[in-house]
Order: sequence, then structure tokens, then C-alpha cells
Amino acid sequence: MSSGVRILILTALVAALAGAAALGGYFWLRNEFNAPGPTHAPLRIEVEEGASIRTVLATLEKQGALHDPRAVEWYVRIERRISGRARRMQAGTYEIPTNASAAQILLMFDQGRVVLEQLTVIEGSRFADLRHALDTHPAVTHALRGKSDAEVMTAMGHAGEFPEGRFFPDTYRFAARTSDLEILSLAYAAMQLALDSAWRARSADLPLQNAYEALTLASIVEKETGLPAERPRIAGVFIGRLRKGMRLQTDPTVIYGLGAGYDGEIHTRDLVTDTPYNTYTRAGLPPTPIALPGRESLLAAVHPQETGDLYFVATGTGDGGHHFSRTLDEHNLAVKHYLENLRSQQHSAGARGPGSAGAGSATGTHQASPEAQTKSGSR
Repeated sequence: MSSGVRILILTALVAALAGAAALGGYFWLRNEFNAPGPTHAPLRIEVEEGASIRTVLATLEKQGALHDPRAVEWYVRIERRISGRARRMQAGTYEIPTNASAAQILLMFDQGRVVLEQLTVIEGSRFADLRHALDTHPAVTHALRGKSDAEVMTAMGHAGEFPEGRFFPDTYRFAARTSDLEILSLAYAAMQLALDSAWRARSADLPLQNAYEALTLASIVEKETGLPAERPRIAGVFIGRLRKGMRLQTDPTVIYGLGAGYDGEIHTRDLVTDTPYNTYTRAGLPPTPIALPGRESLLAAVHPQETGDLYFVATGTGDGGHHFSRTLDEHNLAVKHYLENLRSQQHSAGARGPGSAGAGSATGTHQASPEAQTKSGSR
């Protein structure tokens, strides 16, 4: 065999060995990439905007989520050469599952499967409550903190609109660092959608001029009862009063008009002191909503259950329910029974001693003196 042939054979053998080693190395890297990780419990990692894959892998190693970040980096480089596609490192907070492989972790980053924070807006809460929840949420970027309500509405593109009632109460899920402006815009759009849908499907011949009046009525219904089954009937009482030109005489509007002056009780003086929201002194609906109504209250406002009832009062039995009446005489008798139940429960609570559960606040009936309570026209 000539020396030239020997060189060719040797060269081929070296190339074959090198190829085999490279192939073996590739399979080893792939196994490392797909092997279960070392984490024994879920952990969170923050991927900063513009972070390189090397930086992220180093962080993962430091937190105990990777065995060999260099092996993972080499595999990703080879993968990119083969496929021509680079993996993305989308910014955000991620939760790494127990024993997650490098492949699983990088797929999460590539797809942007960030941890979703949440904020719950309760039905019947006020816009001020929503703003406070946003201002104090640690995962929210605070672009509106310290601004007036008018400035907030202007920033949202709704200059001149009063904010109360215009935001849908729901649980909102969002990525960390989402701005308060984005969340408010989402809640505003959700309420607009729900209100438009309800108004289009409204009952005929309602004494409501537009969807905003329906929203205002829905906010009153929301504050008057926590029982879903009662909402249409509560709405029916107010619709009946509007038809007859009677004043609504509803306590939640009075409370809203008192603002910071409300001390937890409605007094006789509050019922006779005129404000734009005092429906004992003024006819018709108040000028704006008084809370953030939910979907059921919106539907009740546009599909009221009109039974001829013009009054309601809390039963005082602790279930949150109300007694409905068509006449003032029947209503006054129901008020008398309510006060008797209230006194009985307060007496029992006193006998049990401080800290025991008493009657609490009867939904829809103010906790003023008995004399003031009998003045409650819609009760």
C-alpha cells in the first residue's frame, strides 16, 4: 500500500472519528437540554427586558434550576445553526416548575408564558376603591398614582366623563408591570360592552332616557341588595316610582352624597339635607352612578320585575332579604317588624357580651334612629 493511500485512509479515519465524536457530543448536549432539572420546588425568575440568553442561564444556575448552563448554551447555538431560528427571551416574571428541563424553561421564555397577577374588583365597590387597589398593587406599574379622577379619565381618552360606575367589576389577570392605565382601560371597555349589550336588549317602555341612566339605576340596585334573586324586583320598585313621579328615597344615594361626611350611620338630618344625590329631597335618578354595578344588576335595571310594589325594607332576619309592599300602610307595618327584629338581635348580642355577632347592617335600610328609619319612603 502506497503512502498516499495510507494518508487518505488515515484522513478518512480521523474524519470519521471526529464526526462520531461531534455526533456523540450533540446527543450528549441534547440529553442535557431535555433532562429533568435539579429544582425540588417551583421557583420564580425575573427576565429583564433585553437580557441575553447567557445572562438568563446564569441566573437559572444561581437559583438552582440548571445543572450546566454552558452545555445548554452550546446546544442552543447548534440548534440555531440547524433551524435558523433564535429563541426569544421575553421579559417578565416566570414560575419554573419542579424538575423542569432546560427545554421546558426556554420554551416558557420563548412563548412568554409569564406568571399572571390578578386584581379583583368587587361588585358594588366604588371607583375610589378600584384606584386604591391599583395604587397599592405591587405588580402594577403606577402611571396614574397621585392624579385626580379627571386627569385619569383624560389620560384614558375620556375627558369630561365622571368615572363612577364606568368600570366593570371582575377579576383581572395581567402580567407583572402592566400599567394601571392598561388595566383601567380594560375594565372600562368591559363595562361599555356589558352596558351596551344590556341596553340593546332592554324591556320596552322603560322610563329611562339612555344607557347611562340604566347604569345609574343598576348601581343603586347593586348597593340595595346582595341577593341575586331580589335584584329585578328591587329594580321594579324604582322603575314603578319613576313611572309615578315618586322620589326614589334610597339610602345608598344619600350615603354617596355625604362622601367623607358619612360616619357609618344615616341620621335624620342627612335625609333632609339636600345634595345632588339625596333622593329624599330630589326627584328622579341621581346625576351619576354611585358604585360599580355587576352584570346581574345591569340586567335587572333593564329587565325590572314590576309587581306593583313601591316600598321595601330589610326583613332583619339576617339573610339579607327584603319585605316588599304596595302601600305605605303595609310598608310601615313591615318597618315596625324590622325594628322589632333589630332590637331583639341587638338585645341578644348585648346578652352575649362584647365581640359577639349582632344584627349588623341590614342591607337596604339605614341604621339611623327608629324615627328616622320610618321616614324611609322606598322601604
